[in-house]
Amino acid sequence: MEEIIELTQEPTAQTGELGITILNQWIRENYTEHPLTYIIKTWGCQMNERDSEIMAGVVEECGYTRVDREEEADLIVYNTCLIRENAEMKVFGNLGQLKALKKKNPKMRIALCGCMAQKEHIVEKLKKSYPHVDLVFGTHNIHELPVLLMDSYKVNRRQIHVLEDGVKTYQNLPSRRLYDFKGFVNIMFGCNNFCSYCVVPYTRGREQSRSKDEILAEVQEMADSGYQEITLLGQNVNSYGNDLDSSVVFADLLEEIAAIEGIKRIRFMTSHPKDISHHLIDIMAKYPTICNQLHLPVQAGSNRILKKMNRKYTKESYLEKLNYAKSVIPNLTISTDLIVGFPGETEADFQDTLSMVREAEYDFAFSYLYSPRAGTPAATDPDQVPDDVKHHRFDRLMETVNPIFLRKNEALVGKTLTVLVEGVSKNDSSILNGRTKGSKLIHFPGDPGLIGSIVRVNVKRAQTFILFGEVE
Repeated sequence: MEEIIELTQEPTAQTGELGITILNQWIRENYTEHPLTYIIKTWGCQMNERDSEIMAGVVEECGYTRVDREEEADLIVYNTCLIRENAEMKVFGNLGQLKALKKKNPKMRIALCGCMAQKEHIVEKLKKSYPHVDLVFGTHNIHELPVLLMDSYKVNRRQIHVLEDGVKTYQNLPSRRLYDFKGFVNIMFGCNNFCSYCVVPYTRGREQSRSKDEILAEVQEMADSGYQEITLLGQNVNSYGNDLDSSVVFADLLEEIAAIEGIKRIRFMTSHPKDISHHLIDIMAKYPTICNQLHLPVQAGSNRILKKMNRKYTKESYLEKLNYAKSVIPNLTISTDLIVGFPGETEADFQDTLSMVREAEYDFAFSYLYSPRAGTPAATDPDQVPDDVKHHRFDRLMETVNPIFLRKNEALVGKTLTVLVEGVSKNDSSILNGRTKGSKLIHFPGDPGLIGSIVRVNVKRAQTFILFGEVE
């Protein structure tokens, strides 16, 4: 059951829209017993989450209905991540379990897309060991999903089509957003930085900025639809506009978005420390709708390791920008990414990282053990850090950062914060959860009817990662 599709047309939104129409008609003519169902499972970053929203919109326009369990689905889509080895292994483990479901429902179609699909060795492994996977496509040709599905149904053969790069016009396709009060807006795709540990430039391609008018139109549409919060997405938002003919930069785009009435909160990620400017920080401070949250991934505190990572900044230049942001943005919440055990990291290098987190005083951090990724320079570095050393350093990092997180949260006890109510606690239906403007997670009693609204919550107590409060 295998066919490698070699399509010659360039990716276009028109192809996707035409494919939707054709597949929708074919489904109505051939599947009359019950509506076809789908589920999309997403690993990885917010870019993947946004891609999944687009795919959900596409397949719903084709005639599928969403379900919550894989056992109930006629179409299962795995939108995958390649940043960490753990995520990759989870995907393969889940794919293996789908084989039994496919036997029970031979009409089921299983698709794998996203960053894993962009790597040749992954595709070869799928072809060899996972024959029950019907469709494989990459990050650059989401718009072709209806066409690939159609061919899969017609010839009952595997469809594989992965483009090395492509123009991201598929943003004009329909989408089914996860929420009706907050949402993501892609402002650019890809990355030009080539950090020595990262696969993103190889899986997402080079930087491509969307036009300012297209972005503003999307934000305006969301404002008109009642969205309270938007998050602007890019692998490095500070590079926005570098590939466009116009002179627009990210700070200017952010200022124009802040002027759109209706949106109460604006977030963005991710900022690369080498590119963030005082001008951007000043814009953040100027507009109350721009959240007092800055995610600035440092990765390491050692200048030697930062150079090996190809990060193009030093500890000193990073802290200068961070301290400037603290000085002009009241109550700034700062988050970061940290990698432990990068090749060649010595105890002295690790101590530099501990020193960095003590000085920066982050509110929270996403911390990882270094994970070699095939095709990156760091993966072939002969000076790999032993796993036991990595784990020991990781534990020591947690012992350093967690008390800082707790202290920063405890400083909020007794204060009243504005909170966007996002949902109900999984463990207690009487408890709601939401996020402050600084992106602090807070739990509090309340009626589910508050979901999607912004309320004032008085903080009563704090834990390392969660606040607890009461609505005023």
